[in-house]
Amino acid sequence: MTIATRELFVLEAELSPPQMMENTPYGQRKIVPVAGGTFTGERLNGVILPAGGHDWAMTRADGALVLDVRLVLETDDGEHILMTYKGIRTGDPAVLARIASGEYVDPAEYYFRIVPSFETGSKKYEWLNSIVCIGFGDRVKAGPRYTIHEIL
Repeated sequence: MTIATRELFVLEAELSPPQMMENTPYGQRKIVPVAGGTFTGERLNGVILPAGGHDWAMTRADGALVLDVRLVLETDDGEHILMTYKGIRTGDPAVLARIASGEYVDPAEYYFRIVPSFETGSKKYEWLNSIVCIGFGDRVKAGPRYTIHEIL
């Protein structure tokens, strides 16, 4: 069996400075407010609302960044969608250090994947409540950029 997908949208998030927490047995926790952003696709477009969006990221001892994110999306026609995702960004320590320094690194040089899910009361977009998606990420200056695909 092969896996077929269809692009859902590209999401570009703008991040505020993180709140760094103390190291824990699990790693270095940082809470990153999502200040805004956009999502664009064939079937839905809009903005990331700045209120309520955060990434409770954890940098593990092996250097991998583990993501735990909740966002509120507002479509260009005024509907609201909760997007939640978990994911991981990992790779060679030298590559991760380049990303951490703010350098743009070709996403082929590291592994950056998310598994988003959606929740909405919108009748127009209720189909989002029942799909499975994957996302491929890269890190640009303002924040992460994800190409989200629906698994068909």
